[in-house]
Amino acid sequence: MATPTIFGSDAYSSREIAEKIESVGVTKARMALLPTIMLGIVAGGFIGLGAMYYVIVASDASMGFAAQRVLGGVVFSLGLVMVVITGADLFTGNNLLVMAWADRRITTAEVLRNWLVVYLSNAVGAMGLVLIVYWSGHAELNGGAIGLQYVKIAAAKTSLSFVEAFFKGVLCNLLMCLAVWLAMAGRSVTDRIVAIILPVSAFVAAGFEHSVTNMYLIPLGILLRGSVPQAAEGLDWTGLGANLLPVTLGNIAGGSVLVALVYFLIYRRGKYDW
Repeated sequence: MATPTIFGSDAYSSREIAEKIESVGVTKARMALLPTIMLGIVAGGFIGLGAMYYVIVASDASMGFAAQRVLGGVVFSLGLVMVVITGADLFTGNNLLVMAWADRRITTAEVLRNWLVVYLSNAVGAMGLVLIVYWSGHAELNGGAIGLQYVKIAAAKTSLSFVEAFFKGVLCNLLMCLAVWLAMAGRSVTDRIVAIILPVSAFVAAGFEHSVTNMYLIPLGILLRGSVPQAAEGLDWTGLGANLLPVTLGNIAGGSVLVALVYFLIYRRGKYDW
């Protein structure tokens, strides 16, 4: 008698996931410019919406530290869930294109073109959402505690040293790309959502750094700094660049090297004599 599916697993195997990620990488790298830009813009907005959801939880001072961080991470997962389910283009997830590059299916120029276009498009989407949220009066919720939390988060991020921001970026995208990897194992929307939540909530709870998230959180904190100057010391636009440079480099290292290249060596290297 065949074993019912409920007692087994119909998830894709790791080798199948590696093949799928390579194929998706080829498609993304060779997509026309306009759809790449549009998918990048919506992905930046989606991640910003996840961050907005997180700040609501983080602004509740009545919660304990661990509960606040974990719950905040769970609700932040909304952003990556929407990216994965809708097929949007997120820079950090696209670091997995390195698998297709290592397998010689796409060129270095194609990878760099995709990363540049998607990164800038993510920035447009995230910062566009910043303006909408700012004008909506969202920061005034909870007696202004939401606005204060944005400023505190932005000030903390811009005060990080280069080294700390870099390694927090590495750890963030290690978990973020593993969330994408796990989601690719699923055969249904439910599978993918469940697979995403734990890795994403882990990086948020641990306080790691995600470049696209920071494109939303830091600019909004800067716009709100006038309302809570006591929490905004040293917070300015130069701090945004000082944060994004090391965090972006760390995200690339975490996703491209620790996930994409590692799994290429495990599952795809056998095609070559080295």
